[in-house]
Amino acid sequence: MSEKYEKLELEPFFKTIDELKPKFIERLSKAIAIPSVSSDESLRPKVVEMAHFLVDELTNLGFHDIQLKELGIQPPPVTDKNLKLPPIVLGKFGSDPKKKNVLIYGHYDVQPALKEDGWSYDPFKLTVDEKNGILYGRGSTDDKGPVLGWLNVIEAHNKLGWELPVNLIVCFEGMEESGSLGLDELVAKEAKNYFKDVDQCTISDNYWLGTTKPVLTYGLRGCNYYQIIVKGPGADLHSGIFGGIISEPMTDLIKVMSQLVDSQGKILIPGIDEMVAPLTEKEDKLYDNIDFSVEELNAASGSDTALHQNKKDILKHRWRYPSLSLHGIEGAFSGAGAKTVIPSKVVGKFSIRTVPNIESKKLDSLVFDHINKLFKQLNSPNDFKVELIHDGNYWVSDPFNESFQAAAKATEDVWGIVPDFTREGGSIPITLTFEKELGVDVLLLPMGRGDDGAHSINEKLDISNYINGCKTLGGFLHYYGKSEN
Repeated sequence: MSEKYEKLELEPFFKTIDELKPKFIERLSKAIAIPSVSSDESLRPKVVEMAHFLVDELTNLGFHDIQLKELGIQPPPVTDKNLKLPPIVLGKFGSDPKKKNVLIYGHYDVQPALKEDGWSYDPFKLTVDEKNGILYGRGSTDDKGPVLGWLNVIEAHNKLGWELPVNLIVCFEGMEESGSLGLDELVAKEAKNYFKDVDQCTISDNYWLGTTKPVLTYGLRGCNYYQIIVKGPGADLHSGIFGGIISEPMTDLIKVMSQLVDSQGKILIPGIDEMVAPLTEKEDKLYDNIDFSVEELNAASGSDTALHQNKKDILKHRWRYPSLSLHGIEGAFSGAGAKTVIPSKVVGKFSIRTVPNIESKKLDSLVFDHINKLFKQLNSPNDFKVELIHDGNYWVSDPFNESFQAAAKATEDVWGIVPDFTREGGSIPITLTFEKELGVDVLLLPMGRGDDGAHSINEKLDISNYINGCKTLGGFLHYYGKSEN
């Protein structure tokens, strides 16, 4: 897919990245030491401290028009009614009107982490395992490593005395792990201001499919999340007194939820499958050379419970077909032991991962109609309601466009292999925001591996991925800078 590009002479840049490796690891160490957990109100000052750390780094590297965009007070639910949202960090490097303008997005907040959660290391002290070539620490792969990777690219160019082949605009937020509050509004507001000349957007906030082969990501599933509420008695009741003589909300809920999806993963709601975009021969061929197996799926899940037994079926159902998952029941007894209670109110939670060409509003209508029909068939006297909690649309790009071909060539230069072109089953809503508000292509260019444990204990980033990732990011800018408009 990247044959159209002549190989660029990037060895001096790659060599400089290698020479600066100790400094780059030290930079990441300083960032990891700041516990910028956005979901913990008590650590909000640390999130803000991380923003200022980035401002200092951008300043020292020669960025201009650096801005801290304040987003106001965080909306409820919060304990501190005056809790301020962390600022968005904006900065620009270069302003040559003859060059393309590339927007880089990343986030500087992280998931919570405590040693007692099961970490083998202090989560907020970068542990360098030289023997195995691994960097351990919260945020190492999600997303401080990739964010600093872009800054490392600038430093290497500065040391070489090379001009950056594009003008770079950065947008780093501090609430990604807590819903990206305020980001959509800021992007829309700045679309014709700070971001007005952007030609392309690149995000490094995802991962390789596996552990050995680099990938480029051109699609994400969306997510519509629903809840079913069933309310009956005025209070929880004793089953020995009321069992068999009153209509139980839990019984109604289980009956309805059991008719949403079957044990083979087939969605039972009429009309959804008919909305899915047909598989083209061109798309189908993209799956042929992807490095993945059912054994890897079983290893990742810790079980031999795969619904599909070949690579292509697994990946298609993970990326380009919808899925419905049942997540839990609020209000039901869930502790150890035996408690003979009849809950008065239960709330069932489920979600549907959406794909092209599922329309969110039409999906909602199909879901509501199906569930209301099922409940009506029960002839239950209980109160019943189904509602949408939140939705986020799918995203899919063209893996044959200039951005992806440039990234593919850079990846091939660094890793010596053509990357796999993948989608992902999860969601990164900001991709769609940038695409729609700025009218530009978005590229997902991952740095980390599929086993990095981004939200888990012992989060890590392989040193080779960190250093070669910097090379790939920089190489992409060079190839994209040479591409046709």
